Parts: sequence; structure tokens; C-alpha cells
Amino acid sequence: MRVHEHPILGQSEPESISIYFDGKPIPAVEGEPIAAALIAAGVRVLRHTEKSGRGRGIFCGIGRCNDCKMIVDGVPNTRTCVTPAHDGMRVETQYGLGRGSCHE
Repeated sequence: MRVHEHPILGQSEPESISIYFDGKPIPAVEGEPIAAALIAAGVRVLRHTEKSGRGRGIFCGIGRCNDCKMIVDGVPNTRTCVTPAHDGMRVETQYGLGRGSCHE
């Protein structure tokens, strides 16, 4: 699901890394948004809502909504659509408000 050849942006070979989604290794590109790496790997649900438990995925893609919030390297409520991936990063599905929330 990634664009590997683009007539305008060029064809530089990005650095491949691994991030860990719920403990499983996922291939990623250094610096790409976490959500983009997860979507490219087929992950569609990033968090579950507090009240109904419904799954949420990417919505706005620019950090304005709450749908892409996940626990990243132990920090809950991280907007994964605007947070760059780095090698070895730990990403977890967030349920409700996430760990560490004052509303738990």
C-alpha cells in the first residue's frame, strides 16, 4: 500500500525499520507517521472508544480528531497520524481513555 515509485517525488530508497504493534513486529519507514505504517500493514483499528468499545481507525489524518490515538512507548493518547515512526517503537491499541488517564 506504499508508493514506491513516483514521477515527481523521486525514487529514493527509504530506511526500513520495525515498530512493534501489540507486541508483533510491523515493517515501517523511518519518519513516516505511525498510522501510515499500520495501515500499510493492514491494521485498520487503532483504538476502541470509552463508552461503546467500538473500533476507530484513521479519520482526519492531520492530528485534529481523536480517532488515531494509541499508546506509544508507554504514553497514552498519542496521535499516531502525526507522530513519526522510529526503529523499535512500541505501539499498543488503546482501549477507552488509555492508561495513565485521570478518568480511568
